[in-house]
Amino acid sequence: MNLNEIQDLIKFVAKSGVTEVEIEQKDFKITIKSEIKRSESPIIVQAAAPAVQQMVAAPQQQVAAPNQAAPAVESAPAASTEDSKYITVKSPMIGTFYRSSGPDKDAFVSIGQMVNKGDTVCIIEAMKLFNEIEAEFSGKIVKVLVDDASPVEYDQPLFLVDPA
Repeated sequence: MNLNEIQDLIKFVAKSGVTEVEIEQKDFKITIKSEIKRSESPIIVQAAAPAVQQMVAAPQQQVAAPNQAAPAVESAPAASTEDSKYITVKSPMIGTFYRSSGPDKDAFVSIGQMVNKGDTVCIIEAMKLFNEIEAEFSGKIVKVLVDDASPVEYDQPLFLVDPA
């Protein structure tokens, strides 16, 4: 059974309303269970080949995800009008945020400090690599939005900069 056949089987199970399907052939066994909750129908797939197990999400779950993300976007306009005149420096990657190059070192930037384009403002560690994050524009650091040594997400605001 190839990947396309498995995906077709998942779609069939999702549409038919069957709660469980189990197929066993000589070299593998696959079990598809559907747990129906409200309007969503996530499907759990377990495929067992010789010492291989796989989990695949159904397409319906991916369709439901944007609806769940929408309320978070609507609550995001928490930025006050006072902060709207500032430019936000955002994280270009997922990792751990560090304000300095070491625990005993001074922070790269502090509140009230002027930075020029290309100046290092922080470090983000991702997979044991320390990536220096540089200012993309000149300005004055107004606010540090992340605590030192805390995890950050992609596109998460790190600093507020006054470009004036």
